[in-house]
Amino acid sequence: MTARSSVRMVQFASVSLVALCVQAPGASAQSTGSNESRNLPAVTIDAPKARQVRNAPTAVGRRATASAARARGGGNRGIAAAAAPNQPARTQASEPGSDPRGPINGYVATRAMTGTKTNTPIMETPQAISVVGAEEIRDQKPVNLSEALRYAPGVGTQTFGSDVRNDWFKVRGFDAQDVGFFADGLQLFSTAFATWKLYPAGLERIDILRGPSAVLYGGSGPGGIINAISKVPSTTPSNSVEVGVNSFGNAYTTFDFTGPFMTATGPSKELSYRLIGSVKNGDTQTAFTPDNAYFFAPSVTYQPDLDTKFTLLASATKYETRPQNFLPYTGTVVDAPFGRIPTHLFTGDPANDKFSREQEMVGYQFEKNLTDSVTFRQNARYAHDDVTLQTLLGNGYVGSAANATLSRFNDYARDIADQANLDNQLEYRFNTGVVQHTALVGVDLKHYEIHDLQAFDFATPSLNLLAPTYGYSGGFPGTTFLDRTITQKQAAIYAQEQMKIGQLSLVFSGRNDWVDTDLNNRIGASQSRDDSHFSGRLGAIYNTDVGIAPYLSYATSYNPIIGTLTNTSGNTVLFAPETGQQAEVGVKVQPKGLDGYFAAAVFDLKRQNVQTVDPNNVLQSVQTGEVTSRGVELEAVANLTPELKLKGSYTNFRIFVSKDNDPTLIDKVPTNTPSEIASLWGDYTFKTGALTGFGFGGGVRYNGHSYADAQNTLVVPSFVVGDAALHYEIDRWRFALNVTNITDKIYVAGCSSATACFYADRRRATLSATYKW
Repeated sequence: MTARSSVRMVQFASVSLVALCVQAPGASAQSTGSNESRNLPAVTIDAPKARQVRNAPTAVGRRATASAARARGGGNRGIAAAAAPNQPARTQASEPGSDPRGPINGYVATRAMTGTKTNTPIMETPQAISVVGAEEIRDQKPVNLSEALRYAPGVGTQTFGSDVRNDWFKVRGFDAQDVGFFADGLQLFSTAFATWKLYPAGLERIDILRGPSAVLYGGSGPGGIINAISKVPSTTPSNSVEVGVNSFGNAYTTFDFTGPFMTATGPSKELSYRLIGSVKNGDTQTAFTPDNAYFFAPSVTYQPDLDTKFTLLASATKYETRPQNFLPYTGTVVDAPFGRIPTHLFTGDPANDKFSREQEMVGYQFEKNLTDSVTFRQNARYAHDDVTLQTLLGNGYVGSAANATLSRFNDYARDIADQANLDNQLEYRFNTGVVQHTALVGVDLKHYEIHDLQAFDFATPSLNLLAPTYGYSGGFPGTTFLDRTITQKQAAIYAQEQMKIGQLSLVFSGRNDWVDTDLNNRIGASQSRDDSHFSGRLGAIYNTDVGIAPYLSYATSYNPIIGTLTNTSGNTVLFAPETGQQAEVGVKVQPKGLDGYFAAAVFDLKRQNVQTVDPNNVLQSVQTGEVTSRGVELEAVANLTPELKLKGSYTNFRIFVSKDNDPTLIDKVPTNTPSEIASLWGDYTFKTGALTGFGFGGGVRYNGHSYADAQNTLVVPSFVVGDAALHYEIDRWRFALNVTNITDKIYVAGCSSATACFYADRRRATLSATYKW
C-alpha cells in the first residue's frame, strides 16, 4: 500500500470517526437511554473508583453524575453505564488551574494538555514540560513570543538578535520555530520565508514540551515543541484597554473584551465572545526599521449544555518593517581596524528594502462528552500567510575589513503559504481492577502548500560603513533561482494508553504517519515522494507521598522536512524525512504546603538524517549526518507568598556533530547554538500597608558562548543581561515601567556564519497604563 492510498484511507477514517461520534446512541450522558444499548454483551470492566481530576475532560464542566441521569429516567447501559456511577465530578472553570488549556495560578501551572492531549497533572507526565502563563507575560511585558520564552528552561531565544520580523527559538539546541511551533495544539509549519507570528496579547499560556513529540503531533523536531494557547471567551465579563510607548518611540494600544452575549432577557447562558486587538507603530534600535503591526482576534463560544462546547477562533495580522542587518564577525564580535559597526546602522537601503506579512487564521475547538467515560474532541484550523521580502543583504567586506565597506546583494522572496489541520481525538476513561486507564485514539490530517519565488542580483552597490549613502532601488532582481510550488499532505493514526496503578503512572504511545510531498518546479524538474514512519513513546513516573516524582521516558521523532538536495547521481531530489530519538531521566517535585514546582532532567537526544557533504562529490549532499545533544535541565517556579513569585532555570548541554562525512566536523558544535542557558526572575507586590498595590520585579539572563563557523574557530562570547519592572495598581488602573537590558549592554546575540552576525536588543524601556472594568 502506498503512502498516498494510506492518506486517503486515514482521511476516510477521520470522517467515519466523526460520524460515529455524532450518531452514537446516547451521545450525551444526560440523554435518555437507547434500547439498542441493552443488547450489548456483558463486560468485566470494574466501575472506576473516585479518581483525581486528571481523568476529567478539559473544557466541558459536567456536574451531573450517571445516577442523577438515571433518576431523570435516562442513562446509558453496557460499558459506559458500568463506568459511569463513580466518575469524578467534572472540573469547574472556577477551580484555579484546573483547565489544562486555561489560566494558571500566578507562575505555577499544575496541569497541561500538551504532553498527553488529555487533562493530566504535570506531576504525572513523564516528560519535561514547562508553562509560561498570562500573569508572567503581563509582568515581563514581552513584545513578541521570543521574549516571552526568555526565562523558560531549555529554550534558547532571539538567536538572530533584535530581528522584529520573526520569532526565533531553539529547544535543547535544535530549531523549533519552523517545525516545532504550534498554536492550540495544531502545527504552524513554516519553510522558506513564510513564517508565522503570534502576539503575546492573544495568549493565555505557552506550553514548552521538551524532547521528541511526534507521537502525538506528527512531524516536528527532536528538541521539543512550543504550543501557544489562545485566550478564549469567558462567561464572566471582563474588559481592558492598555496603551504604552517605549524608548524608541514605538507606541501601541491593546484591548481585550470578553463576556456573554446580551439578549432581550439578559446575558446569554450559551453564547460568549472575546475580542482582542493590538496596534503598534514606531521605530526600533536600527534606523529605517519600524515595528508596525495590526492584530485582531475575535472568538465565540457556544455551550448549549454541560456536555457540549464549541469555540470558533479567528485572527488577522498585518506586519510591516524592513529586514535585519547581516553583519560580519569582524566589526561586531571583535574590533575591525575602524572599531565596531554601530548598532543603529542600517546596512540595507530604505529605498529598496521592505518586509511585509499578511496572516489570517480561522479554526475551531469542539468537545463533546458522549458519556461520563467517553469524550470526543476535534480541533481544526486553516491558516494563510503572504510574505514579501526584499533587501540588500550584507555579504562580508569588500576586500579586507580595513576598507570598512560592506559587500551586498539584492535578495527577493515572495512566499505564499496555506495550511489546513484537522485533529480528531476520542478519549475513554475506565478501570480494570486497581488500574485506572485513560485511552486516547486520534486521526490527524495536515495539508501544507507554499508558492515559493526567490531571486537575487549581485550587481548591487556596496555600503561604506563609516559614511553610508542610500537611494538605490534595484527593483526585482534579475536572477530567479527558485520558482516552485510544494505541497505536503500528512495523515496519521495515533493511540495512547495512560495507566495509573496507585502512585505509578505509565504512558504508552504510538503513531504512524503517511506523507505525500509534491514539488511543482517551474524552472527545473518536478519531484514527488511518499513516506511512512512509526513514532513511539514509553514513560513512567512514580509520585511519592512527600511530593517527589522520579520518571524516565524514551521517545522517537519523525520530521518530513521540505526542501531539495543534489544527490550522488547529480539529480535534485526532495529531502528524506529526518528522525530522532531521546532517552530522558528526571525528577519532579511539588512540595507539600508550598505552591511551587521544581524539576531536573538529564537527556540524551539525537537528530538523524542530517545533510552532509557527499564524500565522492563536495558539490552534492547526502542525508547521513547526525547531531547529538546531551545535557541537564533544572527548573524552579513558585508562588512563595501571596506577594512574591519566583522563576529560575539552568540548562547545560553538549551539542555536537556525531556523524558527518567530513571528519573535521565530528564533535564540533553547530553554529549559533549556545550550550549553556540560565535565568532567574522574580516579582513582588505589596498587598497591605501604605505601599499596597506597588510592586517591582527583575531578572537576570545568561547565555553561554556559541560559534560563528562550522569549525568552531570563531567564538561568540557569553553574555549576562538584566531586566527590571516597576508597577502600581490602584482601583481599576495598572501602571508599569518595564526595562529590557537595563545596563544597555552592547553584544552580539549570535552568528550563523562569519558574515551573518546579529546585535542583540539594546536597552528598551516601556511605559504602559492599563484600565480594566
